[in-house]
Amino acid sequence: MLRGEAWGDPCARPVVLLHGGGQTRHSWAGAGRELALSGWRAIALDLRGHGESDWAPDGSYLPDHFAADLRAVARVLPKPPVVVGASLGGMAALLAEGEEAGVLAGVVLVDIAPRIEPRGVERIVSFMLAKPDGFTSLDEAAEAVAGYRQHRGRPTDLSGLRKNLRHDPDGRWRWHWDPAFINRERLGSIEGLREHRTIGEFHSSDRMLEAARSLRVPVLLIRGRASDVVAEEGAQELLDAVPHARYVDVSGAGHMVAGDRNDAFNAAVVGFLSETFG
Repeated sequence: MLRGEAWGDPCARPVVLLHGGGQTRHSWAGAGRELALSGWRAIALDLRGHGESDWAPDGSYLPDHFAADLRAVARVLPKPPVVVGASLGGMAALLAEGEEAGVLAGVVLVDIAPRIEPRGVERIVSFMLAKPDGFTSLDEAAEAVAGYRQHRGRPTDLSGLRKNLRHDPDGRWRWHWDPAFINRERLGSIEGLREHRTIGEFHSSDRMLEAARSLRVPVLLIRGRASDVVAEEGAQELLDAVPHARYVDVSGAGHMVAGDRNDAFNAAVVGFLSETFG
């Protein structure tokens, strides 16, 4: 079962917000409220294995599973949703609509494209695997986040960070996702990741590009200009594959676009929705 929360008029067109790998629906709180104020029904979900959603009994966390979950959600909504997907959430949206047209009304890809940069992915995975035993405090977790997001300072308000961690009975704080989602046993090694083996298994550029070419719904790509995951060349390849797509390159933002520049991110999404769907 997937867990989520919603903002706005239940009769308005739904906008489903899907977070990136290792995050939770709470990453979208600011965007959800802004979308509701702008007249949309915002629905933020915890992906399978993340936050309060169920863990996969067999530890299956492939793009096909996330795409299938999204299709199942879309089919029970009163109208086909526009999906705003960051990173892993964007991969799910791309495959859900690109390989089975007619499920979604539109797609917003947030710093994800068919071609991604191995070094950027390596840095994300290294961060996710760095503290398998968790943290002694929220302050320690905040220091780890600051080390990853080097272009931003250490967070001073830890309330948002608290929602992306779980406080286990042993007193440790751990990221709120199933350890089976990504672990060293499945990766083999960080060196294996660097050599594209694991990336190829999870993120097939050829498959993603083919799905992108099949998109006929409105599409917006939002890239963080300082992203080390989606390079300008990767963004351009997507735009060549989807000629009708719009593109926003957000200055001052890295891979975590909504977290880095929530104001610019919200303006881009709301503007796209208003211009495209009225």
